[in-house]
Amino acid sequence: MFAALRLLIACVCLAVFCPAALPPPARATSQPPVNVVVTIPVLKDLAQQVGGPYVHVTSLLSGYENEHTYAPKPSDLIAVRKARVLFEVGIGLEIWVSSLVKNAGSPSLLVVTTSDGIGLIRDHIDPDDAGPGDHHHAAGGNPHVWMDPESVATMLRHITEAFIKLDPAHAAEFRNNQAAYLRQLDQLRKELSDRVKHLSDRRFIAHHPAWPYLARRFGFDIAATIQSQSGTEPSALQIQSLIAKIKKDRIKVIVSEIQLSQRIPKLLAKEAKTRVIVLTTLPGGLPGTETYLDMLRYNVLQLANALEAT
Repeated sequence: MFAALRLLIACVCLAVFCPAALPPPARATSQPPVNVVVTIPVLKDLAQQVGGPYVHVTSLLSGYENEHTYAPKPSDLIAVRKARVLFEVGIGLEIWVSSLVKNAGSPSLLVVTTSDGIGLIRDHIDPDDAGPGDHHHAAGGNPHVWMDPESVATMLRHITEAFIKLDPAHAAEFRNNQAAYLRQLDQLRKELSDRVKHLSDRRFIAHHPAWPYLARRFGFDIAATIQSQSGTEPSALQIQSLIAKIKKDRIKVIVSEIQLSQRIPKLLAKEAKTRVIVLTTLPGGLPGTETYLDMLRYNVLQLANALEAT
C-alpha cells in the first residue's frame, strides 16, 4: 500500500516539475484573414492567387455589369468599411470608387491603384467611326490594361506588396504564390501567341474600346470602334459609315461584350453580312471564364477561330 502511495506521489511530482510530462498548451488562435475589397473580378482572382487562405476577397462587380457605369449598393459600403485594403484598376475606370471610399469613412483603409507603372495606350478615335464623346479618362489613357497579360504581371506585383505590408508574417508565401502565378501567365501568353501567329487576317470591329491592350499584345488590328464612350450609341450616319467600311474592307468579325447591348452589333452584322462574336472583359462574364487565365484563353481563341472560320 505504501509502495503504491509513493508511486502516486512520484507521478504528481513529475507532472509538476517536468513540463514535458504535461499535455502541450493549446495553440493560439491563428490570425483571421485580411479583409480585401476589389472593384472588378479580375482583381479578385489575382488577390486570391497571391493571398491564398490568408485573405478574404470581395468583388464589388460580379462580371456581368458595366464597370464604367456601375452604381454601388449599400452592401458595397459595408464591405469597404470592413476591409483593410481596396484594389482598383484606376485610370478613371471606376469613377464611382472615390465617393464610395469617402462615404465608408475608413481612414485606415489602404487604397491601391494596380495600374500604376503600366504603359498606357491613348485611344485614337477616327471621326468617321466615333460616337459622341470619347473614351479618354482622367489619366489620359485607355483603362482596360488587364487585357494584356504583361500588364497583369505589374498589377500582381502591387497586390503582393500590399499583402506583405499588411501581413508581413506570410511574406514568403505571398512571394511564392506570385512567382507561381507569373509562370502560369507566361506559359499561357506563349501558347496564345503561337496560336495566332499564322492568322492571315487579324482585323476586327470593336463594339467598345476594351481591346487595344489585347490587340497590341497578340497582333490583332482594330479596324474601327462602334461605341467610343460607354452609354452612348452611334448616329444613323455613323452606322451607315461603319456598314460601308465593313463591306469595302471585307472585315469578317465584330467583337462585342456580354456586358453591353447587342442591338447595334447585330444590326451591323445583318446589314454588312459579317459575324458577331461575344467575348467578356471580366472573368465570370461567360461560362468557362471564371478566372483571368480562363478569360484570356477564351477571348483569344474565340477571336482567332472566328477570323479563321469566316
